[in-house]
Amino acid sequence: MTTESVDELLVQGLQELYYTEQQLVDALETLSDQTDDEAASQGFSEHREETQNQVDRLEQVFDQIGEEPRTKEEQVVNALIEEHEQFARDNDGDVLDRYNMSVGQKTEHYEIAAYGNVTSLAEKAGYDEAADLLSESLSEEEEALDEVTQASEEFDQQQLASD
Repeated sequence: MTTESVDELLVQGLQELYYTEQQLVDALETLSDQTDDEAASQGFSEHREETQNQVDRLEQVFDQIGEEPRTKEEQVVNALIEEHEQFARDNDGDVLDRYNMSVGQKTEHYEIAAYGNVTSLAEKAGYDEAADLLSESLSEEEEALDEVTQASEEFDQQQLASD
């Protein structure tokens, strides 16, 4: 695939993020339902709502740059979801809870990188309002990473205390 401009690179990045966020709306519901740890389950549920808002925000960004909202399949997200499905088939309880938290962390790191990239591209292309919206989602992803990391650390401490 040949990309000839920053604008094309921006659109491709937005399409991948649009796909990612749509996939994660469903995946976060699964994580919430599968996780017995109450704090982590609640965190996944809350982030699901936030992710739906990010889908809506991406649609606004597409509109601002004059593009139709379209998805472009993202193999990284597909691999994370598939890996999780395989693990969840064979594991449960505390092991699955902790694994779900690690998947949450991996996903947040990916989203932070993706939003950072498209925010920078939007700024370079002169789409200031779109960059502001993307920056808002970037901040939310950074906060979500902090929350899932904190939940993971608290979970680990509880597990150590009970051993």
